[in-house]
Amino acid sequence: MNVLKGMVLFFSLSAFFSTLAMATDTKVDISVSDYSILDQIVAENYLDQYTVLAKADTADATAEGAEGDKALSEECRSFANQPDADLGEVLKAGCEPSLEQMSKLMDNPVGNVAMLFTQFDYYRLKNDENNEDAYKGVYMGIAQFPKKLNKNWSLINRVIWTVPSVPLDQDKIDDAGGGDYGNMPGAITPPSDAAPINLFDGRTTGFGDMYYVGLFSPAEGIKFDNLEGNLVWGAGFDLGVPTASEDILGTGKWTAGPSALGIYLGPKWKVGGLLQHYWDYAGDDDRSDVNLSNLQTIYYYSLNETTSIGAAPNVIVNWEEDSDNRYTVPIGFGINRTFQMGKVPVRFGVEFHYAVIRPDDIPGTDWDLRFFMIPAAPSAMFDWMN
Repeated sequence: MNVLKGMVLFFSLSAFFSTLAMATDTKVDISVSDYSILDQIVAENYLDQYTVLAKADTADATAEGAEGDKALSEECRSFANQPDADLGEVLKAGCEPSLEQMSKLMDNPVGNVAMLFTQFDYYRLKNDENNEDAYKGVYMGIAQFPKKLNKNWSLINRVIWTVPSVPLDQDKIDDAGGGDYGNMPGAITPPSDAAPINLFDGRTTGFGDMYYVGLFSPAEGIKFDNLEGNLVWGAGFDLGVPTASEDILGTGKWTAGPSALGIYLGPKWKVGGLLQHYWDYAGDDDRSDVNLSNLQTIYYYSLNETTSIGAAPNVIVNWEEDSDNRYTVPIGFGINRTFQMGKVPVRFGVEFHYAVIRPDDIPGTDWDLRFFMIPAAPSAMFDWMN
């Protein structure tokens, strides 16, 4: 292209000198103003031809860019048609994961995805001793993110905080001589000789205890020859921190214990569970001991790529109670769907859980209505997770 520009300049100057020579041979008197006119003609001629060349350069660059965009869009379309595509590779190629890909990734509780759970449970508590009932609300936030340890293993981190609102008045409990109504997820667990809940009209709301769950999980799940899906799993530990703003809102104990997760992820069914156990090892000596298991059962059926039905209720076993008051076993049903909110996929869901088994002599959960919202992002977007 530079050679062509040089040729244009050469021919333009040649035309100028030819014109000048002709003027000299014919003895024509050319003034300074005439030279200015000739200069303007030559300059305009050069500018016109240079503009043509510049437009040609721009057209070439545009064509090259269009070819690049076409190749990129074809690659992105190819990724979009692969539900199991590596989202790290998708992002490296300059493409955005599809909503279907993100929804499938969110189905995997040990997948390479960062999620922020915003969950609200509304419990109906029933006291069979006097046939009284009351209501308890719990906001629970869960920040879940993976940390890749090496090419074969990741640590799945869950940081959990709670804001309970219980139908008991802390001041009235204190005035009545106290009573240890320890608060664990999904239940109020008072000692067997505690006063029934209808004696304490009022409500206490505030910050609850915090928990951490760490699960070591392999990069590859277990595949079965006779099934299309695979089993993902993780094993680790949990920690509880007594951060409650009022006694009634927490256990008053530092707790720890083992955790394990296993879920079968099939083309349609997602079935499994997350088991956590808590023992206390320090804290307020005046508070009751903690020896409690929490099994979150998980069963969902996919109606399409972004919509599922099913539930994930929590089975609570308080080993400090006698056999009649030890178990809370719910079953449930609900629906959830993943939507695209701008560039962020967000899952919304609602579930109803009913306790088919609950404590006989102390207040226990009769039913639970759960709402949740979960925005998510691929962990490949965050260097510190990788």
